[in-house]
Amino acid sequence: MGRSPSRLVRRAVLRGAHWVWHDLRFKELYRSGKEFELMRRALGFAALAILTVIPLLIVIAAANPAPHRGLARWVVYGMDLTGSSADAVTGLFSAPARVLGTTSVFSVLLLGVAGVSFSGSVQAGFEKIWDLPVGPWHKVWRQVVWLTAFIAYIYAAATVGTVTRDGVVGTAGRVAAAVVLGIAFFWWGLRFLTGGRVSYLAALPGAVVTLVCLAGLRVFSGLVFEPLIAGNAVSYGALGTVLIVQSWLIGVGWVLYGAQLFGRWFHDAWLQPWLRRRRGPAEPRGGQEGARQESTGQESTGQESTGDEGRHGPGSQRIPPG
Repeated sequence: MGRSPSRLVRRAVLRGAHWVWHDLRFKELYRSGKEFELMRRALGFAALAILTVIPLLIVIAAANPAPHRGLARWVVYGMDLTGSSADAVTGLFSAPARVLGTTSVFSVLLLGVAGVSFSGSVQAGFEKIWDLPVGPWHKVWRQVVWLTAFIAYIYAAATVGTVTRDGVVGTAGRVAAAVVLGIAFFWWGLRFLTGGRVSYLAALPGAVVTLVCLAGLRVFSGLVFEPLIAGNAVSYGALGTVLIVQSWLIGVGWVLYGAQLFGRWFHDAWLQPWLRRRRGPAEPRGGQEGARQESTGQESTGQESTGDEGRHGPGSQRIPPG
């Protein structure tokens, strides 16, 4: 009797799912994400970004005379917003004159310290993903440098997205610049925050996946978040817009840590075995040394036995002390 097509399709789907889950070792990726508590980390990333990084970026944007380099422009570009949704996000942030007039030096220092705590949280997440010990406290300068580079990357990405012209050539140049900037920053950032304990080869897959997922998040935001912002701005005012922006930041945190989990999984499951096969079977480190020590030990044993014979004679016996 012939089998029904639905049963054959079901068996093929189950076989494919088993192949993906076990043979491609996606089960290990899921387990690592569950142990890392990815969603909780993403929520913490969004909360710290709202409380620490965004106020710092607002002050920096207020001190920058260029109109297209503000924080609002970066959020609008990152979320792919247009029209009334873009206007609602832009209206969230204070005017530059008001911000500069109400900000003291002590407030700027507090914002800087809060920003360093944000980069420290990102560093702790990276170290946990790669099973690295916590870095020493006197290496906090790495967090400061990474935060500075992160702010520079944000403004560079916003500048590229707003000053380039439309058309095929402009779009191609904008995409190429965004790809180069993104891969360079995320590739360098992981190795720099971990103090060089992750190789450049191991950090490359995570950087590429981060950029790809951020592009996907931008498309999703343009399709889902843009109409939500337009509706919430009318119904709930600025509070509704803040909630949507925070939801987008949760997605950014999920992408940042999830891409690094994927990079670690890809390195351990595929990249490292491939490198071992390419280098060929390596001789154990202690092989030749062990053989040399064994032969040396045999020679010394022979010398000791010869010395005993010389002292006591071939047929002599030791007389125990009376």
